[in-house]
Amino acid sequence: MTALPQERRLVTAVPGPKSRELLARKSAAVADGVGVTLPVFVARAGGGIVEDVDGNRLIDFGSGIAVTSVGNSAEAVVRRASAQLADFTHTCFMITPYEGYVEVAEQLAELTPGDHAKKSALFNSGAEAVENAVKIARAYTKRPAVVVFDHGYHGRTNLTMALTAKNMPYKEGFGPFAPEVYRVPLAYGYRWLTGPENAAEEAAAQAIDMITKQIGPEHVAAMIIEPIAGEGGFIEPAKGFLPRMARFAKDNGIVFVADEIQTGFCRTGQWFACEDEGVVPDLITTAKGIAGGLPLAAVTGRAEIMDAAHTGGLGGTYGGNPVACAAALGAIETMRELDLPARARRIGEIMTPRLHAMREKFPVIGEVRGRGAMIAIELVRPGTKEPDAAVTSAVAKACHAAGLIVLTCGTYGNVLRFLPPLVIGEDLLNEGLDILEEALAGV
Repeated sequence: MTALPQERRLVTAVPGPKSRELLARKSAAVADGVGVTLPVFVARAGGGIVEDVDGNRLIDFGSGIAVTSVGNSAEAVVRRASAQLADFTHTCFMITPYEGYVEVAEQLAELTPGDHAKKSALFNSGAEAVENAVKIARAYTKRPAVVVFDHGYHGRTNLTMALTAKNMPYKEGFGPFAPEVYRVPLAYGYRWLTGPENAAEEAAAQAIDMITKQIGPEHVAAMIIEPIAGEGGFIEPAKGFLPRMARFAKDNGIVFVADEIQTGFCRTGQWFACEDEGVVPDLITTAKGIAGGLPLAAVTGRAEIMDAAHTGGLGGTYGGNPVACAAALGAIETMRELDLPARARRIGEIMTPRLHAMREKFPVIGEVRGRGAMIAIELVRPGTKEPDAAVTSAVAKACHAAGLIVLTCGTYGNVLRFLPPLVIGEDLLNEGLDILEEALAGV
């Protein structure tokens, strides 16, 4: 495969005529519920560039929602997955197993936080991983309740919709939802009423009080939290909050689950985001960045907890597909060889000061936040903290038209999030930031 030139190029309007033609076909054949952020149809992608069917090359600040952290079609991913494709595509691990699944589980045991004995089970998607983490925690504790946090996102299945905080578009019209799910406050510093300096202590106290009074800790099987809330707005909980909640969980026999589906695999400048405050989860869920773009997910955790489910209680036809496992081993090889945690930190070192400079220039930016290559800006009406979803959408559209892929998120729809591939060149990174600055100047 010819290497994709690492330069932005616009030869038509975005989207171009071929993409518009394909969009018409999509409208006729694909359910309307499957939305599209930017209707350019992709022909090739690699490094920090996505090339569409019209020949436009766009700078990628999305990575397919933090999936292609090692870049699209990374050499080791393609090499290993291609070799596996030639050998066999599927047997079902539960019928006749294969080494790749075991190798991935071994790598996860080595890479995830904590030096305790660990085991893994592999699945297809992040939602599946979270759902199975709940199953495992319930089997281990013999308790029913699950505690989650405001602004959290955990998936689109029935149980994970119940775990997810935001109604539209994830839950609207799809209920009723699974029972025994309880939501408590998150230490969202920017929006904490008494100020960010009080957020960790007060949010933890409120959450613990609600669990104690409304549920009873002895009834809680699992506490599930994203170390940085993803879809909720890239909210990094105020320092001290995560360790306090993990300690409460441990003291009360509650399985502490870190949902690292968006934050994991080098994205935040460490292999896993919970390492930042030394939090060692009982279970950790991973997906997205794990396999360089192929569908794979995992639950990894303390061996005694993972073994609580009866034999045959965990699995699925495609879980830990051999080609996806080969791709994951290639992605992990790439992460190690290129030291992608360091690359993520470098991306943060470039982006954060520039975004802070933009905040000084544009009062629409209420806050710059994030870690490593998981960075966001929250947009508000100047002089207030009132969310401005309309301006956020307008800025995103201006970026798209200029050849920069950016994504929005946030409970209020007012956050621009930046998830560049960890292999992106610094010239493209800075050019993307130039485009963002021009878009902000134009609204």
